[in-house]
Amino acid sequence: MSLVRGALGYWMVAGFVLLAAVPFLPYRDAPIYGTQAIPVLCFVILALGLNVVVGYTGLLHLGIAAFFGIGAYTAGVLTTTAFPFGSSFVVVAVASALTAAAVGVATTAPTLRLRGDYLALVTLGFGLITIYVIRNLAAITDGTQGLTPVAPDFFPGIDDPVLPKSRPGWNNSWRKYPYLYYLCLGLLAVVVVFLRNLERSRLGRAWVALREDELAASCMGLNPARLKLSAIALGAGLAGLAGALFAVSQNGTTEPKAYGFERSMIALCCVILGGLGNRPGVILGVVLLVGYDQILTPLLDNWLQAQKLNPNGKEYLKVSGWRLCIFGLALILMMRLRPEGLLPSARQKRELHPEQDEAAGEAAARAEVAGHEAGGAARA
Repeated sequence: MSLVRGALGYWMVAGFVLLAAVPFLPYRDAPIYGTQAIPVLCFVILALGLNVVVGYTGLLHLGIAAFFGIGAYTAGVLTTTAFPFGSSFVVVAVASALTAAAVGVATTAPTLRLRGDYLALVTLGFGLITIYVIRNLAAITDGTQGLTPVAPDFFPGIDDPVLPKSRPGWNNSWRKYPYLYYLCLGLLAVVVVFLRNLERSRLGRAWVALREDELAASCMGLNPARLKLSAIALGAGLAGLAGALFAVSQNGTTEPKAYGFERSMIALCCVILGGLGNRPGVILGVVLLVGYDQILTPLLDNWLQAQKLNPNGKEYLKVSGWRLCIFGLALILMMRLRPEGLLPSARQKRELHPEQDEAAGEAAARAEVAGHEAGGAARA
């Protein structure tokens, strides 16, 4: 059993190794699916940022996509030729994360006394306001068209080198596959390790204490306001970084609705499906939901077309036409059969299944009574 647990403990490392090997696969369409996987990696970073707020701290946030959009548009303003900045990616990544974190702190500070549904409504309103502002500040954001191109150099003051095209489907720019793929994968690994260490730190344990009981945490000397702001700042900063990566991968900010309420809900569904407060669970949730939408659905539609099962391209015969129905059915089944998620944290699992702890306590009590009775009989 210990060997099995030890092997399962390294499945994330094995997963990263397999993802790193994708560009070297001999499969002809590997570059296509590798390119489609780049936004999925960006969404994993976004969901991990939301997990800090919802999973670690217990704050229900429904506007994480707004910070995703702030990061993307910050990257657009700093890099497009419409503005005189011409910043590099290193500067853009830092600026996007800091801008999103600053906006998160500024908008959350007046609402620190709110909890539960009231805080969720405030964050929902903030997300809607952000989309409205982006759409109507046409002089800065170019309205519904978005900013393009987002094609910065990597380092400030240094022209990008021409990278080798070692295999078919590879490009010679770091902004294209496979080099951007490796950049996103590397940043994701850094974020995972950082959150792992942060979760075990004093701050991470304070977040968990705040989630369990805010009054008890404050009585133990913790500052709930400071803890909430730190969680919001980190979650928004990670969302801003993911937005900058997404804008670079799309060579533009795309249309504003890409950062709307639906994106926030998908991110929240990924966190809930995978398991609140558990990094591997969040990654699995994004792979299942977003990977299904971005990679598996087009693959199945193309297969149906190739098999002449949908020669006229009818919408009701496409898998993509039923994706929201499949999402909803999957969530209903999860909430009914496994509400803690696919890979829940141990604490969340115990909270949602108290009968297991009760049964374990009763078994321990019976064992203790039996031990006392056996000892008494031996002395007699």
